[in-house]
Amino acid sequence: MTASSSEVPAANGADLAVSRRTFWALTFGSVGVVYGDIGTSPLYALREAILAAGGEHGIVTQAAVFGVLSLIFWALIIVVTLKYVLILLRADNNGEGGTLALTALAFRALGKRTPLVLALGIVGASMFYGSTLITPALSVLSAVEGLTVATRAFEPYVLPLTVIILVALFSVQSHGTARVSTFFAPITLVWFIVIAAAGAVEIGVNPRVLYALNPMHGIEFLLNHGMIGLVTLGAVFLVVTGSEALYNDLGHFGRKPIQTAWLYLVLPALLLNYFGQGALVLANPETIKNPFYLLYPDWALYPMVALATMATAIASQAVITGAYSITRQAMQLGFLPRMEVRHTSESQAGQIYMPRVNWLLLTGVLLLVFMFRSSSELASAYVLAVATTEWTAGVLGFIVIWKLWRWNFWTTVAVMAPLLFVDTIFAMATTLKLFDGAWLPVLVGAMLVLIMVTWRRGTKLLAQKTRRTEVPFEPLIKSLEQSPPHIVPGTAVFLTSDPEFAPTALLHNLKHNKVLHEQNVILTVINEDIPRVAPQERVKMEKISDNFMRLILHFGFVERPNVPKAVAIARKLGWNFDIMSTSFFLSRRSVRPDPRSGMPNWQDRLYIFLAHNADDASSYFQLPTDRVVEIGTQVTV
Repeated sequence: MTASSSEVPAANGADLAVSRRTFWALTFGSVGVVYGDIGTSPLYALREAILAAGGEHGIVTQAAVFGVLSLIFWALIIVVTLKYVLILLRADNNGEGGTLALTALAFRALGKRTPLVLALGIVGASMFYGSTLITPALSVLSAVEGLTVATRAFEPYVLPLTVIILVALFSVQSHGTARVSTFFAPITLVWFIVIAAAGAVEIGVNPRVLYALNPMHGIEFLLNHGMIGLVTLGAVFLVVTGSEALYNDLGHFGRKPIQTAWLYLVLPALLLNYFGQGALVLANPETIKNPFYLLYPDWALYPMVALATMATAIASQAVITGAYSITRQAMQLGFLPRMEVRHTSESQAGQIYMPRVNWLLLTGVLLLVFMFRSSSELASAYVLAVATTEWTAGVLGFIVIWKLWRWNFWTTVAVMAPLLFVDTIFAMATTLKLFDGAWLPVLVGAMLVLIMVTWRRGTKLLAQKTRRTEVPFEPLIKSLEQSPPHIVPGTAVFLTSDPEFAPTALLHNLKHNKVLHEQNVILTVINEDIPRVAPQERVKMEKISDNFMRLILHFGFVERPNVPKAVAIARKLGWNFDIMSTSFFLSRRSVRPDPRSGMPNWQDRLYIFLAHNADDASSYFQLPTDRVVEIGTQVTV
């Protein structure tokens, strides 16, 4: 009795030690993946904001420096710390975060897919793509530009070096990030320590810069400078770009590790560096040309350029993998057509590679580099798309807190209205950058909105049109029982989106081959508005007759449907079948335009183009290629 009771605390202590190790490992890992983007903002954010505050003449004044630093401090506190770290990180969809996870959560909160929430989700996801194009270009370009601080002789090499780094970064994506990512956290940790130390030294030399913590400096600057104040506010928004990554990567690391890394490392390091740059500019206004690199002594310049280049590559990596994840979620939620998804890790399901997305991103990033050619020009293009994404997250968060968390309406307003007000002010301020380059990511976002809307509308119209020609399943079975066709051995699995109607492939098989298999399975795959479905909830089986069975498979929006694995679960539930005598019948649709479709002709053609280039169902559902039978049909939309 004594022995067993003494073992319990020991066991609990061991479990506690393991959980603590896991917690700190996740916290350490989040530093490298989650905070790469926002962590490299000091390379350009303060410089752009103070230059904007100087107006046409570019004069650096104490009021401008104090005003900008005050706005930076309170932007990081309100937008990142309060909104994302303390509130939105709690709004997880079964552990997953991000715009589309929040959209699915809002659907669940309202009990249906409302047009408003759908529109917010599509716009938020589309603008995320727009900002994703700029992050690698801006980050790497601003890092390499550090070479020109030492000597102008490096200027001709900045652009070629940036292109080489970006091409190399996108080229290694197919190998997966598992090995490379082990170095992310140590490098990013060193980065934060180094930028914090440099800022702290400069603050020690000129401590009066800490007066900028007073919010009145920021408020007075905005009130006294009119349009210049708004332009400056748009530039200040650069310090919070990347904050959406905190929420997007929630499923990888969890809420507590992300919060801990932010509050105890990342936020202090960023504030020390920004205020250190401000102290340097106050003491020597000429350093505004590149205050980040001029914080360091001459001997440390080239090591800092190398460290910054690695840090920006890590920031870009996080954004690229984020684009893969949000694309897969959009496909599962029905916003985009099927595309090829390759898993690059046997142990980590979230590590994926999407070839089409990868090369489209690289093309867009290189186009931006050649169009804008400097980090200052690119910074102007960056902010509007990010501000729109963060505003949509705020509105969706309001719906979730009110309806799903069941907070009192006025309590929700009291908490979220000030945050939404700040988001709205930032969004309005960033619109002033529209003609300075911000139009490009907005155009990309608008194109993606058009693609998503067209895909959803076309798919809905096609389903309505095919429904009119489909045969209800129950009457068909009765008819086959009364006059059965020739029965052949084996199992036939017919995939269909609606299990209440006979699959087109089944009808064509009966019409042209005039045979029926011994076992016929009507298989439907349903994508749920939750990230993952538990194995015990994956399969639903229903025996309809001696020859027919209905099988429904459920998958979450971050899962890639794997039909053979799910069918293995069905075998454990009592379905006896031999995979070598099983054929999977698919209906391959050839879509043609129809002037009476309900969509304009150009939208018909866009939908047909998307459908034609979609990944085929057999590879998407991971069906064995030698067991698939495709039956072609022509439909109009």
